[in-house]
Amino acid sequence: MKYCSQCGAKVTLEIPEGDNRPRHVCSRCRYIHYQNPNIVAGCIPFWEDQVLLCRRAIEPKHGLWTLPAGFMENDETAIEAAVRETAEEAGARVLEPKLHTIISLPHVNQVYMMYRAQLADLKFAPGEESLETALYKQQHIPWEEMAFAVIEHTLRFYFQDLGRDKYDIYHGDLRRIQENPAKYELTLF
Repeated sequence: MKYCSQCGAKVTLEIPEGDNRPRHVCSRCRYIHYQNPNIVAGCIPFWEDQVLLCRRAIEPKHGLWTLPAGFMENDETAIEAAVRETAEEAGARVLEPKLHTIISLPHVNQVYMMYRAQLADLKFAPGEESLETALYKQQHIPWEEMAFAVIEHTLRFYFQDLGRDKYDIYHGDLRRIQENPAKYELTLF
C-alpha cells in the first residue's frame, strides 16, 4: 500500500500507539489501514461415495483440479459463500452444508472453510471459472493434478471420515502440515 484511501496522502509502515504490529498509517490524516486475512469458503459436494471436482479455467493453477471454493463476499455468511461458489464453479446445488475443515494459510493470508454437502441432484456443469466438472471416487481422484495442497488435505480428511462413517471438524495450519505431514494431524474441535 502506498497511498491512503481516505485522503490520498502517502502511507508509512509503523506500529501505531497501543498496537503491537506494523500497519500502514496515513502520514496526513493518521488513518490506520488494517489488512486482515481473506476467508475462502467452499464445499466438498458429494454423491454417495464420490466427490465433485472442478478443473480450473483460471490462474492460479489453470488446468488443475480443485473443490469449488472462492473468496467470501461482504454481506454473506461462510455457508452462503460456500454454496454460491459451488453453484458458480460447478453449476451444482447442495443440501445442508456442514463444516468439515478450517485450515489457516498464514503465508498467503487466507483461511479456508470447507463444508461437506450432499449434491441435491446430478445436474452440474462447469461454470466460467471451470474447464470441466466430474464426480470421482477416492481411488480415481487425480491426486497428482490437484491445484492446492489445502484442497488435497481436505479431501484426504473427508475420505478418511467417509471410510469410518464418522465426520469430524478439523482445523489446523497448512505450514505445519507441509513441514512434517507424516507426524502432523489436524486438531479436532
